[in-house]
Amino acid sequence: MAGLGSHAVDAAAFRSEFPVLERLAFLNAGSDGPVPRRGARAAAAQIERELVEGRAGRSHFDALMELAGALRARMAELIACDAEDVALTHSATDGMATVLSALGLGPGDEVLTTDEEHPGLLAPLEVARRRGGFDVRFVPFAEVAGEVGRRTRLVACSHVSWVSGRTVAFPALAGSDALVLLDGAQGLGAIPVDVGTLGCDFYAAAGQKWLCGPDGSGCLYVRRELAEGLDPPWPSYMSLADPARPSELVPHPGARRFDLGLSGPLLAWTHASVELFQEAGLDWVHERGTALAERLAESLGDHGHAVIPRDRTTLVSWRSDDAEGAVARLADAGVVVRHLPGRGLVRASVGAWSNEEDLERLLAAL
Repeated sequence: MAGLGSHAVDAAAFRSEFPVLERLAFLNAGSDGPVPRRGARAAAAQIERELVEGRAGRSHFDALMELAGALRARMAELIACDAEDVALTHSATDGMATVLSALGLGPGDEVLTTDEEHPGLLAPLEVARRRGGFDVRFVPFAEVAGEVGRRTRLVACSHVSWVSGRTVAFPALAGSDALVLLDGAQGLGAIPVDVGTLGCDFYAAAGQKWLCGPDGSGCLYVRRELAEGLDPPWPSYMSLADPARPSELVPHPGARRFDLGLSGPLLAWTHASVELFQEAGLDWVHERGTALAERLAESLGDHGHAVIPRDRTTLVSWRSDDAEGAVARLADAGVVVRHLPGRGLVRASVGAWSNEEDLERLLAAL
C-alpha cells in the first residue's frame, strides 16, 4: 500500500483499506472497528486452506502454533512487553474474567472500581463477588487513585473510559499497594499503551475495536512475577505445557497458561490487521485519531452540544435529551455512532481511518 511504513503516511491510502468508509461515516470503533481488506482476505485465505487441506494433522497444528506465536509477538510489541507475558484471548472481557477468577479473592478483600465501567468488566466482577464473598466499592472514575484503602486487594477499572474518553490517573494508581487490572478495550490501538509505564499488573484488551480485528479476538498481559503463581481458571489443551499428561495440570510458563482456544481464521485476520497498523506506524495512527477526535469535540462545542469532559483519546461523548433517537437519525444520514444506555449520551469513536468529511457529515446530520 502506497505510503504505509513511511513517516509520511498517505491517509487516503490507509483509509482505502476499509471499504465501509466509501459509504458510511463509520464512527463506532469503540464498539467494533471497520473491517480492513487485508484482514478479510487473510481470514478467507485461512478458511480456504482449511477447506482444502483439512484442520487436523501435524502440519495444520504446527502452522496454527506458528501463527499464534507471530500474533503473540505483535501484541507484545503493541503494549511494550515480552511475548511470554501475553495470553491470546477472545475479548477484553475474557481477560478480565480470567484474572478475577484466578486471583481467588474472598471475604475481607475489597475490589475498587468506578462509576464509568463497562458491563464487560462489571458482569464478571459480580460473578466473582458472589462466588468469593469479597466487597466491591464504586468511586468516581477521576478519583479512583486516591480511594485505594487498606483492604483494597485489587483496583479494576478502565484505562480509557468507554463513557467519557478520560484516561485513568495511572501514575498515582501504580503507586498503591493494590494489584491493578486495567480494561484496555478503548486503549489498545487508539492511544499508546506501555504496560511498564502504566505500572499495571494485568491489562485486558480487545482485538475487534481499535485494532479492527474480528469478534473473538483479544489479549491479556500478566506481570511475569504474578503469572507463575496463578492457575488458569479454565485449563484447556492450549494452556497445558504437556497435554499428554493433563492430570498433572502443569500449565505453560508465563501468561500463555491463560490462552483460550485458537481459531485459524480469527488468528489470521487479527494478525493481518495488527500488521496493517504497524506498517502505517502506531505513532501516526494514534496521533491522527486523537487529533481528529479533538477537532470533533471542539466543533460539537462550537455548535452548542454539551461534550462531557474527556482526555486526548479517540472517544467523544455529548449529552442528548434523546440519545437513542439521535443515533437512529444519524444512521439514516449514513453516520454510525452509538448511544450509551442510561446515561443520556451519544458517543462517536474517531480513528486514523476517519477524515474531516466524516466529521462534517456528523455535524451536518445533527
